[in-house]
Amino acid sequence: MIKFLHTRIRVSNPQASIDFYQKLGFQLGEQKTSPQGNQLAFLHLPGNDHFLELTYSPGFDVTFPEDLMHTALGVADIVEYCDQLEQDGIEIWPEQWRGKFTSGDRKMAFVTDPDGYEVEILER
Repeated sequence: MIKFLHTRIRVSNPQASIDFYQKLGFQLGEQKTSPQGNQLAFLHLPGNDHFLELTYSPGFDVTFPEDLMHTALGVADIVEYCDQLEQDGIEIWPEQWRGKFTSGDRKMAFVTDPDGYEVEILER
């Protein structure tokens, strides 16, 4: 059996990215410097095998086309989760996201990390 182990994203400010993902519920695991000189931080969500690898490379300009990729999180109560994120200073979009939950059964919202990576939030 093949397992999907982790996803790497490049970041421009490791501590800002760590702080952001910790507000989303990620826990910081190992931090180290790779043989190539990259600063690595490994974050995980309790109960998940897959982890997020944040990579900072000195001198590397973090740029990518808008909407190139996103990650997604499933939460039990999206309103409660997003309310907490807003209290932590994270902007939820689209604007008026609460009003979009009045019809239909699909509840989703988005946040954007410090480097512009989108994180989709789905109620599961």
